[in-house]
Amino acid sequence: MPHTSAQPLLRLNHVSLAFKGVKAISDIGFSVAHGEICALIGPNGAGKSSLLNVINGVYSAQEGSIDFDGTTHRRLRPHQAAELGIARTFQNIALFKSLSLLDNVLTGRNLLRRCHWLTQALGLPQARAEEDAQREAAERVIEFLHLQPWRNSIVGRLPYGLQKRVELARALAAEPRLLLLDEPMAGMNAEEKREMSHFIAETNREWGTTLVLIEHDIGVVMGLSDHVVVLDYGRKIGDGTPDEVRRNPEVIAAYLGTRH
Repeated sequence: MPHTSAQPLLRLNHVSLAFKGVKAISDIGFSVAHGEICALIGPNGAGKSSLLNVINGVYSAQEGSIDFDGTTHRRLRPHQAAELGIARTFQNIALFKSLSLLDNVLTGRNLLRRCHWLTQALGLPQARAEEDAQREAAERVIEFLHLQPWRNSIVGRLPYGLQKRVELARALAAEPRLLLLDEPMAGMNAEEKREMSHFIAETNREWGTTLVLIEHDIGVVMGLSDHVVVLDYGRKIGDGTPDEVRRNPEVIAAYLGTRH
């Protein structure tokens, strides 16, 4: 459940995005509290992934602004978003397929390294100490997500469901304050979805990470989320608790299709 705080971690203010004059997002605004799990739902083409791309700086909105932990940003770059503590996974797996699971997770630590590259190249004591610390941090994430049996396996040879979990591990290794998950359960069977839902809930509970996720499985969304935002054709048509959204007539008409 979200932690009590007078100020949300994330607030979108009248955000609009267009591609060659075609609106992808229209005047979107909502807040995400510290420690909350917020789900973005809506039909395909509703603007959900585009909205995540605005939050982590891949796209620049033509209108509106983003408040992150009380600071307003008219425009974010991906590197700036990462430095603020915003991490992201993608709908299509974007791992280094020829590297081991451990090495993939270690890439998530890159922004947390402090030693100069020359210090690392010379193998000086402080560089070796930092490398040990980074490896220990990566191993903690691997253990947390129950990935130890595959830590030395080449990622490209792992089953699809495990690769999705490795992508979560790499994002968590960056120690994000806000984690954006773009369809983390896409293509999974029922058992894999249950496992991933468990790990997402534990990430929120044990690590205190605030999460915004896109998910099409309504059962998963309603059981996992504190807060649901519904988009349709780039507009926000619902914003509230799962129960409030479930009862929203416009949401029922546009997305759920039934009152049951």
